[in-house]
Amino acid sequence: MRNINSDDQGSASRSIEDIPIAHRDRFMPDVTTLTSLRRQRKTLTRGLYFSLGLALAAITLAIGTLLFRNPSNVTTQTVPVTNPSVIVGKPVDSLLGHLSYEEAPEKLLKSMEGGLKLRSTALPKFQAMITAAKAAGIKLKTISAFRSIADQEKIFFEIKAQRKQGAEKRAEVSAPPRHSEHHTGYAVDLGDANNSAMDLKPEFETTAAFKWLQANAARYSFELSFPQGNAQGVSYEPWHWRYVGDSDSLETFYRARNAQTANQPQS
Repeated sequence: MRNINSDDQGSASRSIEDIPIAHRDRFMPDVTTLTSLRRQRKTLTRGLYFSLGLALAAITLAIGTLLFRNPSNVTTQTVPVTNPSVIVGKPVDSLLGHLSYEEAPEKLLKSMEGGLKLRSTALPKFQAMITAAKAAGIKLKTISAFRSIADQEKIFFEIKAQRKQGAEKRAEVSAPPRHSEHHTGYAVDLGDANNSAMDLKPEFETTAAFKWLQANAARYSFELSFPQGNAQGVSYEPWHWRYVGDSDSLETFYRARNAQTANQPQS
């Protein structure tokens, strides 16, 4: 066992009371001092966080104010609507299987041979198609083009009365007023000048003119409006063609068709 000498005993018997007060305060702060220091540190930290939060809020507010005052900094895209009556998602005015179309403004129509009219944007392509057919030995005949709503009323109701047809039967071969593609100025009824007996009949499909149209009309942006088994349920009309060669004509016909489909009740 280790013996404790007098020096060790003297050292062991010393207590903290033997340390001078100045040195004692330097190395061993009391509990009150430590608590105060901790509180000060917490207060400083919270103040710093609060100041940072205020600064971020001020920056955000300033950016928002600049954007609001100068909307040109925000990029937006506007889609033009050329035919508001047939916007997708809104109810479409359809009657007896025919879709609703607005009457083309007179200023957008242009006269052609026979006193008939077409949209000025469609006429050059139509004339080019007639010329190309003639060069191929086919003489296309224009039976009808633009029709006003008043013209369509006569065609629908007067012939309906003459033939003693019901409205549904008449609608199989003629659109009710305000529901004809002819109102748009993009649609034409064509015949074969060398075979007039087939005018406005399903048998027109047997003519050389129809066969030429089937093979070539798309080159001039014309398409058959009512092929066999068409979605609208309109009778087959091989003589009825429409222009779809610009954005307005395309929207006019296909927005109407798509909107009708979207608004049909699901079975």
